[in-house]
Amino acid sequence: MFDKFYTRVTMAPEFPLGFDWINSTEPLSLEKLRGHVVVLDFWTYCCINCMHTLPILSQLERKYEKRPVVFIGVHSAKFFNEQDRKNIEQAVKRYEISHPVLVDKQMTIWQKYDVSGWPTIVIIDPNGIVVYKQSGEGQKEVIEDTIDVLLEKYGKNGGLAKEPIKITHHISQDKAVLSYPGKISISNNKIAISDSNHNRIIITDMTGKIEHIVGNGKTGLVDGSFVKTSFFRPQGVVWKDDLIFVADTENHAIRKIDLIARNVVTVAGTGKQGSWVSSGGKGKETSLSSPWDVAVRDNLIFIAMAGNHQIWTYDIKTGMVLPFAGNGHENIIDGNRMQAQLAQPSGLSIRDNSLYFADSETSSIREIDLQSGYVRTIVGQGLFAFGYKDGHLDEALLQHPLGLCVISNQIFVADTYNSALRVIDLKNEKMSTLIGKQGMSGICRLDDPNCDSLELYEPSDVEIYQDKIYISDTNNHLIRVYDLKTNVLKTLEIST
Repeated sequence: MFDKFYTRVTMAPEFPLGFDWINSTEPLSLEKLRGHVVVLDFWTYCCINCMHTLPILSQLERKYEKRPVVFIGVHSAKFFNEQDRKNIEQAVKRYEISHPVLVDKQMTIWQKYDVSGWPTIVIIDPNGIVVYKQSGEGQKEVIEDTIDVLLEKYGKNGGLAKEPIKITHHISQDKAVLSYPGKISISNNKIAISDSNHNRIIITDMTGKIEHIVGNGKTGLVDGSFVKTSFFRPQGVVWKDDLIFVADTENHAIRKIDLIARNVVTVAGTGKQGSWVSSGGKGKETSLSSPWDVAVRDNLIFIAMAGNHQIWTYDIKTGMVLPFAGNGHENIIDGNRMQAQLAQPSGLSIRDNSLYFADSETSSIREIDLQSGYVRTIVGQGLFAFGYKDGHLDEALLQHPLGLCVISNQIFVADTYNSALRVIDLKNEKMSTLIGKQGMSGICRLDDPNCDSLELYEPSDVEIYQDKIYISDTNNHLIRVYDLKTNVLKTLEIST
């Protein structure tokens, strides 16, 4: 089976000295790992395909935990922000990665292994020879088969380590009320918050006092009462009267919270990731792929389907869930909504007859005219065009934005990887910074002991309500409130 990928002996390049390791108290080397099957996962934490691969690796880690098999993540960053070790550590905690992760400086290891896309899996045999390399998701069976063949072959000839190497690491647990909060939605003086890594939805009043906790905190796809139901890292939330619709991201499902009946039901998704191309169908019979945000207009719930680079709709009356925009190819190409190309849409906002969305992998903000069906780009230039620049929209740059809110002629953007809140002036076609690197001089760095206020840290969403901006400050595990009248940024104190 290895001949499919390699026709000659290829020794795996050794890991460079002096590179940072996460989830390992000491550096690893291929020399130390001789006698082990080594599985390398080349990933970057923005990548939705990489996110889809992590649960597969977790399953395989559990299967082979007592065998001489070692899984190692090689984090080869796409965005500037992803090159910072502290940010990678946050991603490792958020996605509950237990295997060692090697921080690949300047994509050095990526180049040594001649990798060309995320994710890429490389398997190295116990003699240090590369026997498998393949990019893309959906590789579970072939990875498993390759490991099994190698264990059997080297078990017979005595080439396996007698005892699996023990890799020690320490994973600290955050004790904040929220854990990596994703999206927020406000209606009738009530705030819905996706408490993503606590696998629950929290509803508070405007002072932050908790009125409802929806979800038992356990990972799963279970409907029922608020205390029995379970989610899996939910993101998007949106109010419709006394209902809240939830993008239950890692369950690949849309859930409905009924505050009157005090229960939760799944309205779309099967709990399993859907295929790249799908024509949709009946809600509970149709598999979805990483829904990341939701917005509502009349009886349609719009879904940012990050996993297959599309926007879908769920019809509350008919129960049908269907593709609405994007042909599934990942790019930034405008045009008719079903011919346009999107790239991991992750945030939605509706104003009048337009649906605005944050297209995160192209670091862009785009618009769909709901009457003509035309998709146009407001700001953003391509999959690898990103940065931090204010000014005219033709030249302005964002870095992997995940959330937005549209009010009048302004779009407020959670510019996630710039840890900033940006503002797009649609009338004058300019972008500026409200909170971040070029704004709010009173905000200072997280690691500055002289600071009395926190800088935003990878915010995921923004919502405006009654002259205040509510920000999901994800990596700070907080909801922040910026008063447009006083220009003061405070923290929403969430309490029972």
